[in-house]
Amino acid sequence: MRQARTVLSTYSADTFGVCSALYELGGMIVMHDASGCNSTYSTHDEPRWYHSDAMVFISGLTEIEAIMGDDEKLIGDILETVDALHPAFTAIAGTPIPMMTGFDFDSVAREIEERSGIPCFGFPTNGMRSYLCGASEALDAFARRMTVDVPAKRKNAVNLLGVTPLDFSVNGTAESMRAILRENGYEVTGCWSMGSSLEDLRRAGEAEVNLVASGVGMKAAKYLKSRFGTPYVVGAMTGKPMTEQILRALKQTLADGKDRVAFCGGRPDPGFCIIGEGVVSRSLASAVALERGVLPRVIDPFEALPELEGILSPSDVRASGEEEIQKICRDAGTVVADPLYRPILPKSCRFVPMPHEAFSGRIWRRQIPDFTKIEIKGMVEE
Repeated sequence: MRQARTVLSTYSADTFGVCSALYELGGMIVMHDASGCNSTYSTHDEPRWYHSDAMVFISGLTEIEAIMGDDEKLIGDILETVDALHPAFTAIAGTPIPMMTGFDFDSVAREIEERSGIPCFGFPTNGMRSYLCGASEALDAFARRMTVDVPAKRKNAVNLLGVTPLDFSVNGTAESMRAILRENGYEVTGCWSMGSSLEDLRRAGEAEVNLVASGVGMKAAKYLKSRFGTPYVVGAMTGKPMTEQILRALKQTLADGKDRVAFCGGRPDPGFCIIGEGVVSRSLASAVALERGVLPRVIDPFEALPELEGILSPSDVRASGEEEIQKICRDAGTVVADPLYRPILPKSCRFVPMPHEAFSGRIWRRQIPDFTKIEIKGMVEE
């Protein structure tokens, strides 16, 4: 029962990660599941749902279709909708039911692509992993299939990778990161994937450097490097000190073409814990180290994706279970985390709320900060 949770919620599922990553790109995304299940995504995990159009649908899978394996029903429904809406591409994302019935996403996607004449992606997501897996796979697949060869690089052009509402919400953080880059002489080729068009992302090869703002963008960054030779810098703009650190790393990488992780070290402080997605939380810990000289411990509650190996520091840990997180934080003096973590933390610790859209959804959405404007001094001091 170590994976059972009695207090904590779960993070947004891999299925929703696919939808979030591809939401703004003009494609049609179909969650292969029972009718009504997309309400969880639209209500809790997609803040853009009520003010922007997107083609995210549910297949309306019935018991008979699941048992008998009526794939032609799904294919026919998708082809009919493609004829009516003319999306740039289609994508099918899985859920627990098709996982249990052995649904062949690759074969169905190939069939739809052949009959529709537009690209179709099949993602064997199953709703049992976190959004990090689904969104990462979606951006990587998009980079492999939808980007185009370019004649040349554009001077000081940069792609922002891994920027979705699941990590950064819709509070101005994405716009602030773009503005900071422009103010420092960079041209943002595309933001993967908030605020940029399909065509912006298709020209990703024009960038001289990629900035990976969350773990969601790491897999795509490695592919873009292998195809276009584009080096990358890893780090999120969490406050002024860390933003300046990232800008220095971008300048160095443009000069020598070497990949960089823009985190910094410091004296480890196991009594100061930050719980959350690895790249963002490690960036926040680095901001504290730059401001105060001590390095908080990051507790990463997500899967150990191969492309993120080596991102965390030796003092950081991965822990997804309630009991494990409680044990690590038992003697913590300060903990930065989503408010849903508060009940399992020591009552004596100083708790700094940092709501995470992919964890608590819309509950504390208005309290999610613009990460570029976080005041580290106020966060570490009473």
